[in-house]
Amino acid sequence: DRVGMTANNVTYAVFGDAMHYWDFFPAPEGWGRVPLWGFCEVEASNVPEVEVGTRLYGYLPTSSHLVVEPTKVDGRGFRDASAHRQHLPSPYNGLTTTSEDPAYERSREDLQVLYRPLFMTSFMLADFLQDNGFFGAETVVLSSASSKTSYGTAFLLEDVRTVGLTSAGNAEFTRSLGCYDAVTTYDELALPAGKTVFVDVAGDGALRRRVHDGADLVHSAV
Repeated sequence: DRVGMTANNVTYAVFGDAMHYWDFFPAPEGWGRVPLWGFCEVEASNVPEVEVGTRLYGYLPTSSHLVVEPTKVDGRGFRDASAHRQHLPSPYNGLTTTSEDPAYERSREDLQVLYRPLFMTSFMLADFLQDNGFFGAETVVLSSASSKTSYGTAFLLEDVRTVGLTSAGNAEFTRSLGCYDAVTTYDELALPAGKTVFVDVAGDGALRRRVHDGADLVHSAV
């Protein structure tokens, strides 16, 4: 019914073979259905606990309909037990009932489909760094600082200085977010003094080498 389309979905397509994203929603040979995060409604059901009209949030195909085999059904939703999905990462196989989702607000569905899938990654990154005491660092530097994954992470981090690396064209936007203590461009690469953790969201090998050469790194996370 309503889905988000961002650079994240392009990643699903580019890594469709390497990371099995094409496997979630099989298509005819030579074709693929790009996965999307969004909302759907139950149109027909042979499972008494899953009522017609139930609104669900989850991982969906670029298609008009999706047939699932619900298991572990409760008020919060269910998991799709379709055989072809069982070798795939479990977080992608759950569908959440909006009526029982504490994070759901009908008026903010657009924001949820754009931010929630990536915020899960942001949360894991922030949790990893905090669990490890930032490896003794005073500053966390994040590349691709204008991306939702990066600034979601920066938003969550506490008790550490955050520096965002971004392109010159995105610098003003990135500063306006208010998530970073400082923002520098890839051209300037004004790195902080003191022990630093680098979170590489951009995946740019040349940039990573420049950061490694220019900062007092205690940890580098790709």
